[in-house]
Amino acid sequence: MTQKKMRPNELLERIRNALAVLHLPEMAAQLDVHAPPNEGSLEMLWRLLEPQLIARQQSAVAWRIRDAKFPEPKSLDNFQFSFQPNLDQNRVLELATLEFVRRGENLLVAGMSGTGKSHIGIALGHLACAAGFRTRYTTSADMLATLAANLPTNTLAIALRQYVRPALLIIDEVGLDRPERETTSDAQLFYRVIRPRHQAPRATIITSNIDWDKWGEYLGDDVATVAILDRLIEHGHLLTINGPSYRAYEHEKLNASSAKPAEKSPARTVQTSQRATRTEPKRKKPNKAPRRGGPRR
Repeated sequence: MTQKKMRPNELLERIRNALAVLHLPEMAAQLDVHAPPNEGSLEMLWRLLEPQLIARQQSAVAWRIRDAKFPEPKSLDNFQFSFQPNLDQNRVLELATLEFVRRGENLLVAGMSGTGKSHIGIALGHLACAAGFRTRYTTSADMLATLAANLPTNTLAIALRQYVRPALLIIDEVGLDRPERETTSDAQLFYRVIRPRHQAPRATIITSNIDWDKWGEYLGDDVATVAILDRLIEHGHLLTINGPSYRAYEHEKLNASSAKPAEKSPARTVQTSQRATRTEPKRKKPNKAPRRGGPRR
C-alpha cells in the first residue's frame, strides 16, 4: 500500500500520527521507551497500522457524509460544464481545493432554477467531508421552519447549533420557498445563523435563484437582510450561472422521444389480427308480422 520507501524519521512521524488518529497513546509512549527503533521494525509497524488508518479515515468520511444530510450524492466529475459555457470551469475547480473553507470564507451561487447551483454546492460539500470538514446541508425553507418551530419552546439556542457549528454550512434554494410567519421574521432567524458563523469565521455556501435586492422581500425584513448580506459578501466569493435550465432540457428531450410513434408490441399485433379475422355470427331475419284481415283471395 505504501508507494515509496520512506526515511526512518519520516516513517516514525507517520506512525506517531497514525497512533494519535487511532487513539493508541500507550503504544505511542512505547515508541519513546524503546527508541530508537530500527528501520525494519518501523516498516513492519507501519504495514500493520496503515490499513487500519485507511479504514478509520474511510469510516470517518462516510459518517461526515451521513451527518451532513445531503439529499443525494453529487460530484463535479459528472457536472455538465459543456451545458453551461458561460460558467468558468477553472473557477469552480479552484473552489474545489476548499481553500475558501479553510479560510472561513463564503460562496454565493446565483442563477435561475435548473442551472446546476445545488449540484455545485452539494459536490463541494462532499469534497469537504472527504477532506475532514464537518458539513451540514439544508434548504433555506427547512432551516427557517426548524428554527421557528423551536421559538415557542425556548429551544432556539439548541436548534441553532446544527447550523452554527459545522465548518461548512450549505444553505440551498434561497428564494424558492418561504414559510409563512406571523411573528418573528425569517430575516431575524437567518441572521442568528449567519452572525456567529461570520464571527468565527466559518464557511457558508448559499445558492439562490432570486436577485440580491429581492432578499428583503423573501426574508421579510429589509434591515436585517442588509446585515446578513453584508456579512456574507465581506468574506465571500460570487459565482453566477447565466445559462439554460438542464432540467428543462431533459424534459424537452424526453417529450421529443415520447412524441415518436410507438412500435406495436407482438402481443398487441396478435390481438388486433384475431379481432380482424373473427367470424361474426349470422344475423337472423326478423319474423314477418301476420297480415290482418285474413288471406287474400
